[in-house]
Amino acid sequence: MCAERTEHKPNLLLSVLGNKCPRCRKGRLFETAHPYHLSRFMRMNRRCPECGQLTEPETGFYFGTGYVSYALAIAASVATFVAWWVLLGFSLEDNSVFWWLGVNGFVLVMIQPLLMRLSRSIWLAFFVYYDKNWRARKLLEA
Repeated sequence: MCAERTEHKPNLLLSVLGNKCPRCRKGRLFETAHPYHLSRFMRMNRRCPECGQLTEPETGFYFGTGYVSYALAIAASVATFVAWWVLLGFSLEDNSVFWWLGVNGFVLVMIQPLLMRLSRSIWLAFFVYYDKNWRARKLLEA
């Protein structure tokens, strides 16, 4: 006897972090998987290669990602602040705060492509929900 194979629901957090389509949680949102190909790192597939979900539902859809990117940058800055404080400490007698500001600025510049892609993935996941029957339900052509 063979057990019937049921498809499990992919994890939302892992699909968002992996820049996967929020509808099927399988297809890639971006044309290239590498976020540091700076000439094309923000080019998105027009539709999800797996389920056909539009990645830009309307013109100007991603203007709100600035808020998400800002929140992610603040979270990264808080994380570097806490790490600096625990590992090296801050003092009023030296300029360690200025060293942290410099290191934090460098870290933010280096992870900016990751933050930009992640903010788009989060923003799209706010508005497009997982559909367990995405294979059976065809999308309308836009």
